[in-house]
Amino acid sequence: METKKVLVTGATGSIGEAIVKEFAKNGYFVYIHYNSNKAKALDILEDIGNSGELITFNIKDKNAIQEALENISVDVLINNAGIIKDNLFFFMEDDEFEDVIDTNLKGLYYVTKTLSKDMMMNKNGSIINMASISGIVGNSGQANYSASKGGIIALTKTLAIELGRYKIRVNTIAPGIIESEMIENIPNVKEMKKAIPLNRFGKPEEVAKATYFMAVDATFITGETLNISGGMVR
Repeated sequence: METKKVLVTGATGSIGEAIVKEFAKNGYFVYIHYNSNKAKALDILEDIGNSGELITFNIKDKNAIQEALENISVDVLINNAGIIKDNLFFFMEDDEFEDVIDTNLKGLYYVTKTLSKDMMMNKNGSIINMASISGIVGNSGQANYSASKGGIIALTKTLAIELGRYKIRVNTIAPGIIESEMIENIPNVKEMKKAIPLNRFGKPEEVAKATYFMAVDATFITGETLNISGGMVR
């Protein structure tokens, strides 16, 4: 039986690393994407017993993406790469808005467009796009991030309609506050725990397990957004 393959973008972050390990644990060959943190990517590859391969490109560079992925075919694509550059709307610099949109939304578009061609030819595939509860309910100081993640949710719904005829499922994961490097610079983040009914932050491993379920096991689910927020968004 041929080993199935998955690409995880932004694999060196806490959530990306957990997703890589979850898929590797379940027998997948994992393409571990990184941009600059090669040392961390190598550590992750070693942790999964070298059952994968490193792949590098700048998620904002369309040509670099196409060149890196032109000879790659996967069964599952996890669009996980993303950044935050928080600021109140009226103080937000244009480059803060554009950088987040280019990374989180446009990069996802380029990667998906490149890899979905083989999925369409094979009439098989699953795509998971990493959004956020900020893309559902918004969040002060995150006009750029919320716009990018809301765009991902809308794009997912359209892709699910267009790609369904090719037996490709497209879904979104929307994490809440997860213990990761993404929350380290959020002011008063501990106070936000009071808004979570489960009274704790999520763990990267919990996001990874839900991602695997939606990507592999949820065979009749497409176009959906799964909140992983401990009840913060209901």
